[in-house]
Amino acid sequence: MPELLVPPGQPLEGRFTAEIACLKQCYEAGAMVATACSGAMLLAEAGLLDGWEATTHWAYCDIMTRRYPKITVRGQRALVASGKGQRLIMAGGGTTWLDLALYLISRLVSVDVAMQVARINLIDWHHIGQQPFSRLARASQSEDAVIARCQAWIAEHYAMASPVAAMIELSGLAERSFKRRFQQATGMPPLEYVHTVRLEEAKQMLEAGNQPIEAIANEVGYEDPGFFSRLFKRHVNLTPAQYRKRFGAMRESLGRRGG
Repeated sequence: MPELLVPPGQPLEGRFTAEIACLKQCYEAGAMVATACSGAMLLAEAGLLDGWEATTHWAYCDIMTRRYPKITVRGQRALVASGKGQRLIMAGGGTTWLDLALYLISRLVSVDVAMQVARINLIDWHHIGQQPFSRLARASQSEDAVIARCQAWIAEHYAMASPVAAMIELSGLAERSFKRRFQQATGMPPLEYVHTVRLEEAKQMLEAGNQPIEAIANEVGYEDPGFFSRLFKRHVNLTPAQYRKRFGAMRESLGRRGG
């Protein structure tokens, strides 16, 4: 199943009825079913992933978690093999379909052949998962005007001290009410949102220049570079140095090609 071309958050009820019936029939008959990007949402809608692990394009991971609570969503993983006999195979976002192809070749033919295909086509297996590729998917402006104003403010002032307290003051709400409304509007607690904004800015700085990591940490709002590095690793699944090496080189290479 490829990308569904259904925007995140749009309902699937009543759509793809024939396709879902076909998937169920094939799976029950012993077939292996593979998906790329948001195609895994169709497996979830069919009920085939209930009680199993899954992954999908990072922009759909939160929606899958909320909409299908019986599924354990592994959004940080680029590839998940699940279901009976591991016959449900899901690739995450973007070029992880290449991982899917290599996995299927290694499973159905041999590992040696899969490695040969990878070498011939210069395919780099996404051991790091899909976290480093994700942007602030859940940070679109809220329909709650008060929270949207706070989002716009923090986008410009993320590096200041005590940013959550400042947003509470800006909102004019009681602390408890603000945190409840912010979580409801954005899907994240205020502090997690601030960390996410800061880390996204740090990614851009790591990609674009050679500024020391300690300086980047300070510039995005962290006085302790050790804390920044641990937080970055926890959220991105790479250290800042690893991220710079991987994506800074990619940006430089693309820039040379574009020139």
